[in-house]
Amino acid sequence: MGGLHERKVLLSWSSGKDCALALHRLRQTDVGRVVGLLTTVNEMVARVSIHGVRLELLRAQADRLSLPLIEVPLPDPCSNEVYEERLGGALDQAKRAGVSSVAFGDIHLQDVREYRERQLAKVGLDAIFPIFGRPSAEVAREQIETGFRALITCVDSRRLPACFAGREFDRRLLDQLPSDVDPCGEGGEFHTLVTWSPGFSRPIPVVLGAVVERGGFVYQDVLLGPPGSGSSAAGAEIPRRAGPSGSKGGAD
Repeated sequence: MGGLHERKVLLSWSSGKDCALALHRLRQTDVGRVVGLLTTVNEMVARVSIHGVRLELLRAQADRLSLPLIEVPLPDPCSNEVYEERLGGALDQAKRAGVSSVAFGDIHLQDVREYRERQLAKVGLDAIFPIFGRPSAEVAREQIETGFRALITCVDSRRLPACFAGREFDRRLLDQLPSDVDPCGEGGEFHTLVTWSPGFSRPIPVVLGAVVERGGFVYQDVLLGPPGSGSSAAGAEIPRRAGPSGSKGGAD
């Protein structure tokens, strides 16, 4: 049998900053070789589940990371039974292709970690948590200091003011977060889209679209922009598409 460096690892990829940091960490170790990204997708609106990110941006991330992308389509609404069935099918297929472990960007939710470990055990896979157990404030600082660029795409308006949707994840934002909000959004307060991180061949140009309210959540629609429409420089202004904002209802 080969050494640990030959272990094939699939990364659970939400399109956000924490899974991107997990990938960065994995590539700095000999735990295993990441061979693909696994993402659940809302098949009704063609967006990343929970984060609300358009598939064109998800696929742009995979392209810039030079990694295959496995999309797991989910209905909306989706029961836990359907979720586990479809995800289990994708994991079983990955195992048959030689994958032995799945990595996650979770930070400190023990119940979530145990749930993932139980689900993977059903199909004979191991779980890896490269950034688990670290203080969220420390993780957030590392992401910013390393040069990650990310936008908040989804806000739970019951826990964080809606005006944070569309904000860049930077030092200024961290300073302005309410004291009861996790700096990484680990409690579901907000979710992000990474537009540049270590390992990207080039930044993803983006344009901000409409702001949509749905089910207590506020979504900042983000579109793939033409080359040169976005900047990888910290503090650079992100262009906004002309049109109304503040609309309510499902995202297109």
